[in-house]
Amino acid sequence: MDSQVLQPCQAGIAAWQAAFNRQDAAGCAAQYEADAEMRAKPFGTFKGREAIQAFWQQIIDQGFSDVQYSDVDWQPAGEDGYYLSSRWTMNKAFGLVHREHWKIQPDGTALLHDDEFEVLGER
Repeated sequence: MDSQVLQPCQAGIAAWQAAFNRQDAAGCAAQYEADAEMRAKPFGTFKGREAIQAFWQQIIDQGFSDVQYSDVDWQPAGEDGYYLSSRWTMNKAFGLVHREHWKIQPDGTALLHDDEFEVLGER
């Protein structure tokens, strides 16, 4: 694994998780590329940072919080990114991250280019 690429990707998911856990939908959306696509099963597909922020705000407004990841797997995605897959839990739900594609940006940070996750059940 290329740590110069992996470390910014790991920092990106940590920043997303911290934003969600402080109930900051704008902070969550800031971890996505401007034209990113997010497929959130069973809710639908959300394209662009504005739509993604609105989705996370709705989830936060419904009382979801405290996201945690387990069984995290990172796989190289070309020269400039990584795919993340994992299990996740929140206070009121659990599921799978099928594939998050984190890509290195010109400034050296990583943002989500593409995100696909699924809610498998309620807690």
